[in-house]
Amino acid sequence: MSELELHLPREEGTQALGAALAELLPPGEGLVIYLSGQLGAGKTSLCRAFLRALGESGPVRSPTYTLMEPYEPAGRRVWHMDLYRLADPEELEFIGIRDMDASDLVLLVEWPERGRGLLPEADCEIALEHAQAGRLATLKALGPRGASLLAGLPSRLRDEADIALDKPQ
Repeated sequence: MSELELHLPREEGTQALGAALAELLPPGEGLVIYLSGQLGAGKTSLCRAFLRALGESGPVRSPTYTLMEPYEPAGRRVWHMDLYRLADPEELEFIGIRDMDASDLVLLVEWPERGRGLLPEADCEIALEHAQAGRLATLKALGPRGASLLAGLPSRLRDEADIALDKPQ
């Protein structure tokens, strides 16, 4: 499927990317986004900006200790998961992962490799890594919904000063 690489020289770029992804969500449809990267790479910042752009006005907490934080900005169901502290994927059973209806749920999953086998398939993967100047984001579409999301990003981000649409030299 399609892939997009973005250079994010400052944290504002990570926030702009999160907001743009939220703005491109089709109404009423679910979406699963996996986020990977080292500690401090910007996964939670991206999720926070995503939720704010959807209209979340309350606190947006990192789910590092709770595994999952549910939100309903503007009536949209969003689960933000952070599986960093997950010892065994079976722990996801306690939050009802197998019983969830993902048809209209937006699922943002940090450290998805720790939940292998129990998480729904991703529509899009975002890998964030520290780069010499800022961060590098590599986005991969893994299905039609992810491809549609990525297709809209370049035009949405074209005038964004904190994002470069190619790899830094």
